[in-house]
Formats: sequence, structure tokens, C-alpha cells
Amino acid sequence: MVKREIIYTEKAPQPIGPYSQGILVENPSKILFISGQIPINPETGELIKGDIKEQARQAIENLIAVLEAAGAKVEDVAKVNVYLDDINDFGEFNKVYEEYFGKSKPARAVVQVAKLPKNVKIEIEAIVIFE
Repeated sequence: MVKREIIYTEKAPQPIGPYSQGILVENPSKILFISGQIPINPETGELIKGDIKEQARQAIENLIAVLEAAGAKVEDVAKVNVYLDDINDFGEFNKVYEEYFGKSKPARAVVQVAKLPKNVKIEIEAIVIFE
């Protein structure tokens, strides 16, 4: 039987729409689907309005908070999808991304989109598989 659990942590921003921070599925491995995280400081609820590196760092920290709330770690991330409002930020974003995921190297897609929630520069989501 498949078990499904909503993951919520105060260490990541509150969802700004009808979605969960993450969904954990067990069958028998655990699969965690983390909703898109944007650069909101979870302590203040305020957007990080800096450059792509500052925004990427906060979005990744938010993503990590959700995966840790489910009992997973960065090395368990299997797939990451990244949405940038300007693909020209790819190089600077990639420097920050490598600090967090450089050793584990999950599968990844990075695409440019026309617009992101709250006009941020980045949104990042992930699929995590762990025991």
C-alpha cells in the first residue's frame, strides 16, 4: 500500500497558493516531491530582492529545509527543475547550485520562463528518493 504524507516546515516559506511544500510517498522507498521554492525568507516572509546568486541561495535553502523536514538529505535528491526569468543568469546561478549539489549531481533541467510568482528571478523544485 502506498503511503502519502504532506510535508510542512516553518523553516521554509508558507505556500503562496493551493499546494504543499512537499509530498512524501512510501512504496517501499520514500519519494518526496518538493514544490517550487522561491527566494522568500521564511523567518520574515519577505522576498530576497538581491541578484540571482542571493535569490538562488535562498531558494535552495528553502528546498533543503523541506527535504530535511521529511528526513532526507541533499545527497538523496534525484531530480531538480530550475526556472529562471533570464537564462543569462545561468552561469551565476550554476556557481551557487554547485555549492549545494556539486558532489551529488542530481539530474537537472534549467529553463527560462516568461514570469515567476512575485516577480522573482528563480524557482526550484525537486524529486527526492530515500530510505
